[in-house]
Amino acid sequence: MSTKEAAPWESPTSGESRSRSLTICRAQREAVDWEMANDNRVFMMGEDVAGFGGVFGTADGLGDKFGSDRVIDMPISETGWIGMAAGAAMEGMRPIIELAYVDFIGVCYNAIVNHAAKTHFMSGGQFKVPMVLISGTGAGYSNAAQHSQCLHATLAHMPGLKVVSPTNAYDAKGMMHTAIRDDNFVVFLVHKGASGVGFMGPLVKTSLSDVPQGDYTVPFGKIKVYKEGTDVTLAGVGLAVHQALESAESLAKMGISAEVVDIRSLVPLDREGIVDSVAKTGRLVVADEDYHSYGVSGEVIATVIERDASIFKAPPQRVCIPDVSIPFSRPLEYSILPLQERITSAALKTIENKS
Repeated sequence: MSTKEAAPWESPTSGESRSRSLTICRAQREAVDWEMANDNRVFMMGEDVAGFGGVFGTADGLGDKFGSDRVIDMPISETGWIGMAAGAAMEGMRPIIELAYVDFIGVCYNAIVNHAAKTHFMSGGQFKVPMVLISGTGAGYSNAAQHSQCLHATLAHMPGLKVVSPTNAYDAKGMMHTAIRDDNFVVFLVHKGASGVGFMGPLVKTSLSDVPQGDYTVPFGKIKVYKEGTDVTLAGVGLAVHQALESAESLAKMGISAEVVDIRSLVPLDREGIVDSVAKTGRLVVADEDYHSYGVSGEVIATVIERDASIFKAPPQRVCIPDVSIPFSRPLEYSILPLQERITSAALKTIENKS
């Protein structure tokens, strides 16, 4: 297997296969397909993955290609088959499991955080658990309180899990290769609104990118700087990154230079990269579609404060979902999302605050 790491957005070098512009869902499917074709230990489990291809198309066509022994439709009993996947991983297999909506982790939380996440530690390293859990996150399409959450922090808080959330197709494919080859349990979160699945809403154009046909890896634990800036750092997770890019455009029209940072890897977290960006701009706005309290946004801000609080020219701001259940009503739902307008307002607050 190749271990080549390519830089974001780079085109293939001479001798490599050409790039194409892909959506996130098509890009991560390519990585799964490649890994299954090149490693017979890799298999996929989930609801409606074999015939239907999964809710997000991650297994589209793979049931026909690899057969029912490698792409396995499971009943609505997530605790059971996630536990089965963990056992298979301990025995040397590399399962990929798709839990369509991250909201459903409540019904299989024990299997995830007490078995899959803890066994490597509790066995003194005798058992590895190389498995990947793919799940969709996010709101914006009127699916109400039980199908619209992100829950980044809920998972990132638990020891034994690696948690990543790519926001463009290039990263989605490269990070999926990295995840499947990792000897640890990786939770792979993709915002439904950025995935490129048609029924999830309009295509987010900044989630598209040129993607090489061959395999490549994108490392965990490194931020991506989408846009360089000098006046304020806009750090985001998931779809909020794309809202931050829109905010940066609005701020530029006001003469404000915003740096847009994609956190993309929650565990491990690139604390140094975040601090370096804020040290340059002196201001920080963190946008995350998870809940406001006890979240990734607070962890990012605390990271900078613990390293050097003096680099702040103004108090940091966070733009998140308030601590309320996500409404079904479209106007109410959109009023609490970390959209461009809220991010811009928070950035202006940091600019206007001279303390």
